[in-house]
Parts: sequence; structure tokens; C-alpha cells
Amino acid sequence: MSLNTAEKQKLIATHQVHTTDTGSAEVQVAMLSKRISKLSDHLQGNIHDFASRQGLLKMIGKRKRLLSYIKDRNVEKYQALVKKIGIRG
Repeated sequence: MSLNTAEKQKLIATHQVHTTDTGSAEVQVAMLSKRISKLSDHLQGNIHDFASRQGLLKMIGKRKRLLSYIKDRNVEKYQALVKKIGIRG
């Protein structure tokens, strides 16, 4: 359930902080959110795929840690990111 190059480039372009940014916390949260949604769709049809479910839980935990990091640094940026991605914050 990985992202192809075109999807990654589109996410980076919409969430990057500056022109050469590819790994900021905002970009990482956006990519994780996209991967989480794709994996959730996969698990809807494949309920016995326990290995993927474990990977999903790890991704959710990592996204949560990154979001708490962003929230500690700048609350306004956190709220804007949560609203832009469309997740509960």
C-alpha cells in the first residue's frame, strides 16, 4: 500500500514548507495520512491481513507522535495541517 512517485510529488508540493523541503514533519504527516487511508481501504476487504493491520497501527502511532511534535512547536501550524489533511486532531 505504498504511494507511487506521482502521488508523493503531489503531496510534497502541497505540504512543503520551502522549495527544497521533502522531509519536514508536515510532509511526513501528509504522506502517512495518505498511506493510512489506502491501507484502511485494503483492510476493509481483507479482514484477515493481520500483518498489514500491525503496520497500520505503527503508522498511526508515528503520525500521532509527529502531530504532537508539530503541536508543541506551533499550535496554529498544527491546526492548519489537521484541517488541510482532514483528520481529527
